[in-house]
Amino acid sequence: VFTAAASVADQAGPTPSQPAAAPAAASASLPLISPQALLERQAKKDPSLFVLDVRSPEEFASGHVPGAVNVPYDQVASQLAKIPKDKDVVLYCRSGRRTELAGAALKADGYTKLEHLQGDMQAWLKDGRPVEGGDMVRRRPRHPPTGFTQVIIRQPPVEQPARVVDLAVA
Repeated sequence: VFTAAASVADQAGPTPSQPAAAPAAASASLPLISPQALLERQAKKDPSLFVLDVRSPEEFASGHVPGAVNVPYDQVASQLAKIPKDKDVVLYCRSGRRTELAGAALKADGYTKLEHLQGDMQAWLKDGRPVEGGDMVRRRPRHPPTGFTQVIIRQPPVEQPARVVDLAVA
């Protein structure tokens, strides 16, 4: 009974005291592709694959999935000529929100071969997957009582091992 009441309340929309939230299970609107599956398709040089990074140009320049093309999510509708309709388009951003917005714009224009990179760039980096472009800086959470933060700096070429630098926290 409580569950049914909660779902009816959720369908009614936010109340004045309840902020509007992002759509529940937003990634459900685009099928997911795992990072491993994407890497396998890239390794096979799959000609039907097109990887689309919908982050800002600055984020893209700081590091991106190898072979990705950058079209910021808010420019997708005006730059459709850069995005092939006949290929499998794999979209990603930092965490997923912009991917869903860009995916909705592409769907509205008739794109049907769309996939969302599972975990987006955050998971790609966390798993130590290859990155093209600029220096990627990742911070690990602080682990008390050491008082240090580790910064991993990855410099091209990606095949080189990352350097780990411990910074004292003042």
